[in-house]
Amino acid sequence: MRMAACALAAVALCISGCDQPLDERYAYREDLYVSNGGSNDVSVIDGLGFKVIKTIPVGKNPSGIAANPKKNEIYVVNTDSNNLSVIDAEKNVVVATIGLHRSPFFISVSPDGTRGYVANSGSNNVSVIDLAARKVITTITVGIGPGMAVLSSDGKTVVASLRGENALAVIDTASLSVRNKVVLSDCQQPGDVILLPDSSKAFVACSGGSQVAAVQLKNAALKQDDDRLLTLLNVGKTPIHLALKPDGGEIFVSNFDSGTFSEIATQANEVGGSYLIGTNPVRGLVGSDNTTLYVSNFGSDTVALYDITINRLLASIHVGSKPESMVLSPNQYYLFVADTRSGDVAVVRTQVRALFTMIPVGSKPNAMVLKAFAVRK
Repeated sequence: MRMAACALAAVALCISGCDQPLDERYAYREDLYVSNGGSNDVSVIDGLGFKVIKTIPVGKNPSGIAANPKKNEIYVVNTDSNNLSVIDAEKNVVVATIGLHRSPFFISVSPDGTRGYVANSGSNNVSVIDLAARKVITTITVGIGPGMAVLSSDGKTVVASLRGENALAVIDTASLSVRNKVVLSDCQQPGDVILLPDSSKAFVACSGGSQVAAVQLKNAALKQDDDRLLTLLNVGKTPIHLALKPDGGEIFVSNFDSGTFSEIATQANEVGGSYLIGTNPVRGLVGSDNTTLYVSNFGSDTVALYDITINRLLASIHVGSKPESMVLSPNQYYLFVADTRSGDVAVVRTQVRALFTMIPVGSKPNAMVLKAFAVRK
């Protein structure tokens, strides 16, 4: 793995224009993994050649997908077969299947690549997975209808949104137990969760209403001694997705039923404004430059490019039918968009703000992750 990492660094240097020769013993890859909920498989797209290179059968209704940051593995959550498929990214084959509980949807992987956390919405618990041993080490009862379980960047806390009881369960990863349950009062049907990079707060989309909850997290380093609701912030109707700016300063909320996104200042816990963006915005993504917001508009079959520094819509690009999940290439030159109804991935050239190509995949693509790595030839 260390040699592969060195080779990958050399590739990155060469791509950026240096004169360092590429180690020809290694091949650099950018593979995009697309979970197809309707065809029970994962499409692997060569992100440099823009074509499908493999279709991998997994479980029933794959819905969540994540990459291990430390080794070349991809994890696919299969909602209807209640298990997790482990894909070897170098060979693009399933190497293990791990049983979970009922109706899992997403997986959160620890920064060191050793643990995975999956909320099982049908059995009211969270599975904790040893990714090296490829087995569940414990299952933690959290509350009614956990939608997702998100790990903090310091690896010490997992936050699970409880859609069935309008609350959050806060899990301590050292003891693998619930240390607190935060009641969210008027926050109806809490869903998407974002944690700040310093692990100080969680923000939760109240998808059954028009609010986002700001929650303080216990943090000894920051002298925060409890987990508690700070405030409810008024946004647009049916907030369903939260996109965090890379510098952690702002969150952009996709308000599905109002056709807007709202801007939240994370330190002040204030809404800066709400802006029209398209019909049924469903996902947001902020580029690494901290200036460009990408929003997929499910109802208008478009992707909007918005400059958040000057509050101006830059472009609205037609893609496939019912766009949802989005991923940027490592160099940020290409935006990949999963079109759930038309069964394809649209590729947008970000610099010229235009559709580049469409790549057919499986039925109902719903989640994506991109893995860039080097392998020995």
